[in-house]
Amino acid sequence: MRQHIGHWLGVALWLVPVLGLCGWAGVAGLPAPGPRDISGALCSAGSSALRREQRTSPLLREVRTGPVDTVPGMPPVPDPSNLYSATASDRLGPAAAGVPARVYVPNRRSNNVYVIDPATLALADRFPVGVSPQHVVPSWDLKTLWVANNGSRRRYGSLTPIDPKTGRPGQAIPVDDPYNLYFTPDGHSAIVVAERRKRLDFRDPQTMALQQSIAAPGCSGINHADFSIDGRYAIFTCEFRGGGLVKVDLVNHQVLGYLRLGKRGMPQDIRVSPDGSIFYVADMHADGVYLVDGDRFSQTDFLPTGVGTHGLYPSRDTTKLYVANRGSHSTRGAPHGRGSIAVIDFASHKVEKTWPIPGGGSPDMGNVTADGQQLWLSGRFDNVVYDIDTTTGAVKSIPVGQEPHGLTVWPQPGRYSLGHTGNMR
Repeated sequence: MRQHIGHWLGVALWLVPVLGLCGWAGVAGLPAPGPRDISGALCSAGSSALRREQRTSPLLREVRTGPVDTVPGMPPVPDPSNLYSATASDRLGPAAAGVPARVYVPNRRSNNVYVIDPATLALADRFPVGVSPQHVVPSWDLKTLWVANNGSRRRYGSLTPIDPKTGRPGQAIPVDDPYNLYFTPDGHSAIVVAERRKRLDFRDPQTMALQQSIAAPGCSGINHADFSIDGRYAIFTCEFRGGGLVKVDLVNHQVLGYLRLGKRGMPQDIRVSPDGSIFYVADMHADGVYLVDGDRFSQTDFLPTGVGTHGLYPSRDTTKLYVANRGSHSTRGAPHGRGSIAVIDFASHKVEKTWPIPGGGSPDMGNVTADGQQLWLSGRFDNVVYDIDTTTGAVKSIPVGQEPHGLTVWPQPGRYSLGHTGNMR
């Protein structure tokens, strides 16, 4: 008995300081492990025993092939094996009725939005918005497109609404540091991603009045997100200070933990697999995509895809994932870089093909047309947008403003939007 007591006392004396160190390391902004940084190793060792106890059993994981128990207010998941089943090309909803097909391009350095007719590739309109527009984001109810003008280190960020039926902007709403914009799966809140503040601001989805804020001090450069199949949590990428992820409880509105990925990098876009089991994480410095088990919050694999991996977009039939490789590791890259688009097969988790940008380029963010035949991406450092044939990989370039970023193609199929440039369900 004394031997057992002595053993468990020793474990407790070792574990308490380790857990304290882990808590401190998580708030420190996910620094990359180095020769003198033992906190990562200790945290992995200390938390691995706990994680074994918290892992979902194989039996419970199999239950997810049945009906999905979603959070209250979230629309049901029609097909548990494919959470994108409502986004097929023949699933345009009532809100899309009579809406002209357009590509809305926010130009970060021109402080304006270009509107392109995808049928003719001609410029249909352009108008000024706030300072440093980053993304054009469909609202949860699909009735409004929001331009996230984060102000570029100024204190006057804003959200500019666009009526997709007319294509014209409305009165901007002042909002602090809106780098990106998402919506809770139940539609109750907009989530303004305040990147410089390391904070998520939950706001009224119509008026943008503040409801609540969640601090994520361990996530430097919090920017892109995707959601669990049941709507209970979201995983956000942390772009700076070596990169990582933060997992956020959407029911209790709290940070669940941080994850440092295998290489010191710069995570960008993130997209959940059709069955909801794996999150794909683009990393601009690692030149590829991490695969992360969302429930266990652990890395499972890494796929090299190309230089400057950045944006992730499912094909309209949800069998492929288009990966935009920006061609540069820098946030201020040069034009005509080694840009390309890699095509990942969701079933095999393998890169099937790669389409280079002729003459070089900088494909960044965008989306797929309603019929799935074109992938539109901004050419971040080339002041163009790319219209890419998803069958052949052929590329057409259309001139736009200065430093185009998170464009959206509208309308898109689906019942509701979770935000970004069109994260549809």
